[in-house]
Amino acid sequence: MRRTPLAAGAATLGLLAATPATADVLVPVESERLSDAVPVPTFEADASWPRLPEDMILGQSPGLAVDRDDNIWVLTRPNSLGFTDTGLDSGISSACCAAPPHVLQFDQEGNLLRSWGGTDLAPGDGVVEGQGPDATETGDEQWPANVHGLYVDENMNVWIGGNGNGDHVVLQFTADGEYLRQIGTRQQTDGNMSEEFLGNPADISVNGDSVLVADGYINKRIAEFGLENLGFQHLWGAYGADPDGGTREGNFDQSQAASTGDGGPNPESTAFGDIVHCVVRGPEDTIYVCDRRNNRLQVFRETDGGVEFLEDVVIALETGGTRTASDVAFSPDGTYVYVADMMNGRVWILLRETHEILGHFGKNGRYPGQFIWLHSVDVDSQGNVYTTEVNTGRRVQRFVLTGFEE
Repeated sequence: MRRTPLAAGAATLGLLAATPATADVLVPVESERLSDAVPVPTFEADASWPRLPEDMILGQSPGLAVDRDDNIWVLTRPNSLGFTDTGLDSGISSACCAAPPHVLQFDQEGNLLRSWGGTDLAPGDGVVEGQGPDATETGDEQWPANVHGLYVDENMNVWIGGNGNGDHVVLQFTADGEYLRQIGTRQQTDGNMSEEFLGNPADISVNGDSVLVADGYINKRIAEFGLENLGFQHLWGAYGADPDGGTREGNFDQSQAASTGDGGPNPESTAFGDIVHCVVRGPEDTIYVCDRRNNRLQVFRETDGGVEFLEDVVIALETGGTRTASDVAFSPDGTYVYVADMMNGRVWILLRETHEILGHFGKNGRYPGQFIWLHSVDVDSQGNVYTTEVNTGRRVQRFVLTGFEE
């Protein structure tokens, strides 16, 4: 296949005519083209990005957002690091490393601009006894025990969710970490039809009118709240109907993310699976929902009366384990859809107009351009793709748009 340099390919497709971002080390990535319908974007991994402080090590990174100024925000879990990871904090190492704050903002060169997070920033206080799924908490602390999902809106406010024990809340902060308000209350949940409480929200999407929440680790729904006062507006399940399929019994445990207790993916299910993992607003008033355990995206259109279901987009149907559709992002001009596939360790490239799968890049592995528990994906205004990983992945990667395969 003929490869077109970025400037020419971008002009052909009406994308931003930008040169690749400066990178010290670009590494080829494994990729495959599956369709000749249109030119397919090509990428290389920037092995020099980000430039972390010398004493910092990342934990699991379950949230990612590119803001209006093309800065990159990463949500990380310092509590996922062990004592040997953070020997500098515990005093057992004189060299490295220290746990990061939960929220990190990087510029295009990968320099750390801001960092904050933790229980001191949110209302309330609490005491946790025990570990993992057996942990119990008393008090009214509102900072999530296990952060999950990050969104930065046009006003540079930062929204964070959580999927740990009792984390039934979405919090809003300023860019500098000042608490503003919240949806839901930790330790309180009341099922799929609740207009007040959430059930382990996974993801957030905000525009000038409303806040969409993928309320998806305990509940199985999308919930919408007015941006002005965070009042309840709307909720829906699969195909835009009332959410059914029940709720998760007990607290979510990460081992459940790879279980086969649900019988495997069912892309024809009338209910969302037990992890509604993303909600992303796309071009032309569309909303993409990641029904991860059913290996599908459900695409809706926002209307004056609510939402209209458009179509199912199935991603690697035969896949088991942690399944596929984990997150969604779009090229700057809306031509392409990028879908993060957790189990297969790849980013799928779809033509947005038809949702035809054009190809993919990446593979499972621990080297640049490879993934372990690929979790989140986003795109900057130059078309560069960013990803984060959880479990033992624990990193953020940047993929520089280098051209188009004709």
